Amino acid sequence: MAKAKKTKAILCVDDDHIILGSLKIQLMQEFNDDFIIETAESGDEALEILDFLTERNIKTLVVITDWLMPEMKGDELLVEINKQFPKVAKIMLSGQAEDEAIQNAFKKGNMQFFLSKPWEEKELIEKIYQSVEIINKK
Repeated sequence: MAKAKKTKAILCVDDDHIILGSLKIQLMQEFNDDFIIETAESGDEALEILDFLTERNIKTLVVITDWLMPEMKGDELLVEINKQFPKVAKIMLSGQAEDEAIQNAFKKGNMQFFLSKPWEEKELIEKIYQSVEIINKK
């Protein structure tokens, strides 16, 4: 019997490939039956992936991003995602973020949650489920 095609995705964005790998492994353990887990190492790459998934009728439900990245910071990415993909839930996961950037992500980026690195796996999973609930009510 053929496996059903996955039509939902979670996108993780961080310029540190070790962190991305760790996130992907944790999320695959929890969500692999239902979600495609994508990764991007920059804001520009994340936007390209979101376009690619959308063109293939794959709905990205959650984006998890770091803040401190070269070129496009995490709050700037979330603001752009909010403009282009308003029905995507947004979480910032960062070891260092300026208060102003966090406020920008909440206000202009419509971010649902901010979590600090190092993260607790159980808390991250819980926030993803909560984010999906919030976004599905919109």
